[in-house]
Amino acid sequence: MRKIDLCLSSEGTEVILATSSDEKHPPENMIDGNPETFWTTTGMFPQEFIICFHKHVRIERLVIQSYFVRTLRIEKTTSKEPVDFEPWIERDLVHTEGQLQNEEIMVSQYTL
Repeated sequence: MRKIDLCLSSEGTEVILATSSDEKHPPENMIDGNPETFWTTTGMFPQEFIICFHKHVRIERLVIQSYFVRTLRIEKTTSKEPVDFEPWIERDLVHTEGQLQNEEIMVSQYTL
């Protein structure tokens, strides 16, 4: 049975906040399912975004693809509003000198 990617706009997921936006590469590109599109930031640090799932979901695996990210910090909340976040995952990523950073995080024991 094929797993559903719950982090897609086609599944009802939304980007409800992003600290920067570019007209050609908006935050919504993160969840459009197209590997040719992406979110680009202003280059200032840190950058943040909030993704809303509209229902509780069980996450088994996160795949983060990025460039020039030093530290990845993920917080979670089960509130219906984007408040009361708590730390969930924090990782220092390996510097790849302009190459794509592929980070896979197995998190099957956690529920959002």
